[in-house]
Amino acid sequence: MKEFVVLAQTGNFLEAAEILYSSQSTLSKHIKSMELELGVPLFDRTTRKVSISKFGLLLLPYARQITEITDKFITILRSNRETDREILNLGSIYGLAQYKITDVLVSFKKSLPGATLNVMQASSRDLTEMLRQGKCELAFVRDVEDAGDDFVQIPFTTDTIVAVLPIRHPLAKQKTIPLKMLENENFLMAVQGTMPYRLSMKACELSGFEPRIVYSDPELENQVDLVTKGMGVYLALKKLALYHNNPKAAIVDITPIVGTYINLCHLKTTELSNAAKQLVICAGSQ
Repeated sequence: MKEFVVLAQTGNFLEAAEILYSSQSTLSKHIKSMELELGVPLFDRTTRKVSISKFGLLLLPYARQITEITDKFITILRSNRETDREILNLGSIYGLAQYKITDVLVSFKKSLPGATLNVMQASSRDLTEMLRQGKCELAFVRDVEDAGDDFVQIPFTTDTIVAVLPIRHPLAKQKTIPLKMLENENFLMAVQGTMPYRLSMKACELSGFEPRIVYSDPELENQVDLVTKGMGVYLALKKLALYHNNPKAAIVDITPIVGTYINLCHLKTTELSNAAKQLVICAGSQ
């Protein structure tokens, strides 16, 4: 139809072929094919020029409408393809599976199958700087510190500090214990400076004692294994501990309760992309 409209406007096969980035022979074949299908001549041909026939004049306004609608559809189609191909740089704390962030990623991919998702894991402090520097558009961050008014913080989930004890420990069968009761134990801790470490130390401080730390390790599995072998007790975030649950260890809630929030954050000054908005929707549905 587009070829027909252009030829009707130009009245010249060579000129129409150039506009359509085609050849005269291809254009001529397509027009003849239309005429055979419709059963009427669309153009009157002479050796010097091509003029539209009365049947062509009947078709022309409809052909223009069809061409216009087709062009609009192609534009919308391309726009949606580009949207689906968007690249989203997402920051996150460690523990994607434990906090069910992986469920958000799966939901996002289903909603935008053509999008590319780059996930960068780091500490909460590093993630806030990555947001400020534009290295990621969104980030799952634990307790944004010194945030000021920089960030929009969308609540996602929470976690609390628990005690991981050997299964034969006298307090292992208790549902909740005062942390003070573990004052004389050897403690295994997360690496100093990390958020789990700071939360664990805060729990001890609120309980009125300084823990005797005999071992630190960034790997939770190692810590739990050492607990089962009697090296000490371990203060851990509950959802992380439950995910790596060991039948030879008991996970016991403690008082006072020391909790943490995991929020999906972005800069207030950032105009979110379509992909980022979709991920926010997916996070809200979990």
